[in-house]
Amino acid sequence: MTAKVILNPYSNRWNAQKRWPQAEAALKRAGIEFSLAISPAPHKVVDLAEEAARQGFRPIIAAGGDGTIGEVVNGIARVAASEQAELGPIGVLPLGTANDLAHNIGIPLDLDAAARVIASGATRRLDVCRVNDLYFVNNSALGMEPYVTLIQQRITWISGPVRYLVAAIRGVLDYPVWTASIEWDSGSYEGPISLLTVGNGARTGGFYMTPHADPFDGKLTFVYGFGASRWRLLQLLPDALKPGAGNYVEAPEIHEETATWIRVRLIEPSPAHADGEIFALEAKEFVYSIQPARLKIFLPA
Repeated sequence: MTAKVILNPYSNRWNAQKRWPQAEAALKRAGIEFSLAISPAPHKVVDLAEEAARQGFRPIIAAGGDGTIGEVVNGIARVAASEQAELGPIGVLPLGTANDLAHNIGIPLDLDAAARVIASGATRRLDVCRVNDLYFVNNSALGMEPYVTLIQQRITWISGPVRYLVAAIRGVLDYPVWTASIEWDSGSYEGPISLLTVGNGARTGGFYMTPHADPFDGKLTFVYGFGASRWRLLQLLPDALKPGAGNYVEAPEIHEETATWIRVRLIEPSPAHADGEIFALEAKEFVYSIQPARLKIFLPA
């Protein structure tokens, strides 16, 4: 059956569009028959994915970054018969900046290799997460993380993952603080937070914000904590770049938990993102949940 490729030309600040000829050639070399749809504006991938799903295209291939993948999942979910119905299969051509989901689940960054993964037909069922009425597959956060995302969107003089690091330093120096009430399956917390990040995968924006997250375990992994000063947050920042021992979650003021649901209420409104895309500039209430093994995605056999 003909695949539908949905290209987000805005991904990686238009670099996805520049790299499309390489991606197109990779798909053809892999023997994949496809029809192309190009997003006409930011945040329109979700509509294209819904249309492709209604037309019966299988698979649907996301050509872009983590936000593009998230939009594709939200689009095909609109067509699903129920909250439990299988989604996909989907494929990924990693054309984004950080390509965190690809990194987390082993999709090659090389476009020829990524196309061969899709052509092989081997799939695995990935957990799908939800925040309020929005689905995500890699990460969502409120507090410092989306605060930093808004900063990096304004940075035009740096490209690539280094932009996230510069934005993180600037965000820490601003030192925003939120007062939160957090509940989950087996616990609760009330008090100040610097961050709350919910991971399906370990890495987001090049940082290992939920280093023990497993996108196939049927659980949300989330981290919350409060840095008592700018200096303390700057001390913790480089530890978030470590995938293993020495990660920032080992610090006493940082807490990593697993859950199937999370409820968050804030006194001060916070921006929030899902798969790197800001979905709220000022919000106070968030409900997270998990749908285990719902998404079929092409992965190396």
